[in-house]
Amino acid sequence: MTNSFKRKTCKVIDISVDLGSLAGIAQNIINNVSRPENSGGYVCVANVHMLTVAHENPKFRSVLEQANLTIPDGMPLVWTQKLKGHRDAERVCGPDLMLELCQLASDTDQAVFLLGGSPKTLELLTKKLSTQFPKLKIAGSHSPNLLPEEAPLDLHLIEQINQSGASLLFVGLGCPKQEFWCATHAPHLKPLSIGVGAAFDFHAGTKKRPPLWVQQSGLEWLYRLLSEPRRLWKRYFTSNTAFIYYSLLDLVKRK
Repeated sequence: MTNSFKRKTCKVIDISVDLGSLAGIAQNIINNVSRPENSGGYVCVANVHMLTVAHENPKFRSVLEQANLTIPDGMPLVWTQKLKGHRDAERVCGPDLMLELCQLASDTDQAVFLLGGSPKTLELLTKKLSTQFPKLKIAGSHSPNLLPEEAPLDLHLIEQINQSGASLLFVGLGCPKQEFWCATHAPHLKPLSIGVGAAFDFHAGTKKRPPLWVQQSGLEWLYRLLSEPRRLWKRYFTSNTAFIYYSLLDLVKRK
């Protein structure tokens, strides 16, 4: 997999995370998928949970290292980049990136494919995107059966996606499942795969997105924890604690 993306990165708990604005990264992606020779590849939209999993799991770390881009969807990542001298570092969150790319795809006559979520979520999402972007080509969608964390190669699905004519494949399977899926399938796919997490639910309206001030304050994790405490308490407790620990270790090493 070749990587012709323009990149500027900064290490966050020893993992390279890209720097850039929402508009700049989205344009970078569209510029690349517009060239047939750049087919395949994948983008990781990273938050605290993803980086701590990668820090502790060499196989998952390799997935992030092989991505075309690993962008900061989490204010603690942005704060770390700023502390390391990148004062212009910005958050580029998955739901916003998805909408920005849909707008650019609509403007450049590129098609998108939706993978993940329930059939009902995909139905609602397709309607919402079609209303918001009337010229957007949605080449297809697929709601997979329950997948293991590291799903095996699905040749039938690969053929379906490749034949759809899509340039962008939005993958909403949750972390780390969607990143493992992308790393396994991207070498066989024509479109660029982008793991967007909960973006499908937010844009479909099946889950409420936190208010903007919560997103900007770095408290989105707390908002989501209060919304789904049983499912998320362990993830946020362990990942947030681990991220603070690894960040302190990094700070000590720099001194």
